[in-house]
Amino acid sequence: MENIAIIGIGMIPIKANYKTHNFADMAWETVNAALADAGISIKDVDNVITTSNDFWDGRTISCMAVGDASGVREKNCSCVEGDGTFGAFYGMARILSGSYGTTLVTGHTKGSESISSLITNAAFDPIYERALGPDMISGCAMQARAYMEKHGLTSRQTALVSVKNHGNAKHNPYAQLPMDISVDDVLASEMIADPLRKLDCSPVSDGCCAIILANEEKAKKLCKKPVWVKGAAFTSDAYFLGDRDLADPRSLVAAAKKAYAMAGITDPTKQIDIAEVYDAFSYQELMWLEGLGICEPGQAASLLEKGDFAVNGKLPVNASGGLLSGHPVIAAGLYRIAECVRQLRGEAGAVQKDGAKTAVAQGLNGVAGQSHCVWVLGADK
Repeated sequence: MENIAIIGIGMIPIKANYKTHNFADMAWETVNAALADAGISIKDVDNVITTSNDFWDGRTISCMAVGDASGVREKNCSCVEGDGTFGAFYGMARILSGSYGTTLVTGHTKGSESISSLITNAAFDPIYERALGPDMISGCAMQARAYMEKHGLTSRQTALVSVKNHGNAKHNPYAQLPMDISVDDVLASEMIADPLRKLDCSPVSDGCCAIILANEEKAKKLCKKPVWVKGAAFTSDAYFLGDRDLADPRSLVAAAKKAYAMAGITDPTKQIDIAEVYDAFSYQELMWLEGLGICEPGQAASLLEKGDFAVNGKLPVNASGGLLSGHPVIAAGLYRIAECVRQLRGEAGAVQKDGAKTAVAQGLNGVAGQSHCVWVLGADK
């Protein structure tokens, strides 16, 4: 496979409400940041992929609202619905087709203008499930309970994820909720859907992220510090929750194995230096780490307690603060990729992992992690 690199990233700080920005404003600011980071102009971009969702944007053909701001004029443009990692995968595939040398990928969300319970309720089957009122939170609460019961985990252990990630966010200028909290603070917060409390859940957020991908020829020509895509894959599980073992992230395991095979990774525990995973809820960081093969099933909580996933630990996880510190839904995975790029370029400041050479970023679609997209990135080819 031809070598593909990320040559530019752009993010705006994640906020509870961008009252001064509409979708296009957010995209324009982010795209220009990515172009400046890459040291190129929009004329150097051959192809544009926007990532959005009509439900979250409250309009049909939601990609049209950010098209001009993303520089699509006189370029090939397409839209991907869902998490930004899937949009980036499509953008990479377009380069690999040989038709384009560079691709700009954007993802945006304004959760402040949405009612997430109604939107995520619509993800359920309209005949048998939707009228019962489930949404993303209740679906993930069932998954949290199944996972915790299977491995004998306590709410005190999962709360440690929230404590770690909100603390990490204090060093990230893009994070929405940097703060010092304790396990007792998490356990004392409002119960949202048993066993998930308010501080186990990611906040409502607005945000936008962009990355620029390039083939090897363009990357070497245009960029001084490219970050290389070593492997990328996505896999889906069954649609109906009742058809899945919610405590077993099979689709993530499959996607990770494919991405690792491309990257030549045989022992992720030893070969991965940093991870940015989709921690929409505290338990998910632990569950996804196990699905990524970074530890054995049921072992992530004990390794977290030992400090292995802290900024100064063996394998820092969500050193950026993760989604618990800011969750713009559709852009969430792109933020994970961009944060890995910052680490591999040595630009993560106080949470920088010394000598980081290989990173893994994860995005997902669907209730309780139905589909997962895994990216393995490297500082070297």
